[in-house]
Amino acid sequence: MLIIGILLMAAAAAFTALLIAFNLSGGPDYVVTLFGSHPFTINALGAFLSGIALTLIFGLGLWLALGAAALMARRSRKRRVARDAVAEREERRGQLDDARAESDRPSSARGTTAPASASRRPTHRFHLPRHGH
Repeated sequence: MLIIGILLMAAAAAFTALLIAFNLSGGPDYVVTLFGSHPFTINALGAFLSGIALTLIFGLGLWLALGAAALMARRSRKRRVARDAVAEREERRGQLDDARAESDRPSSARGTTAPASASRRPTHRFHLPRHGH
């Protein structure tokens, strides 16, 4: 869409520039000359209307080019946000994996003291009944 818009703008601007450059002589009827040939004769109303048509074509090309540029910027922004979200998720996943690996290692291997919650945990699973009660 961007390329089509740019091509429309360039074609309209080039055609207008060629018409002006090759037709500087004035009169009630203008013989249009392009590259040494005379493709048609145009009067003042025809010249005015062709100017309007060329302006509309140029405007359409500009509209297409700007729309395509805005669409590319929006897509780029969405990709950047998604890429940042994935990077943040991967970083948090790495932190969680590190924390899990740290908690799975014995306290002597960690080189730190056991957390306070670990001291309240029973050291054995089964409670033996007490005799003599």
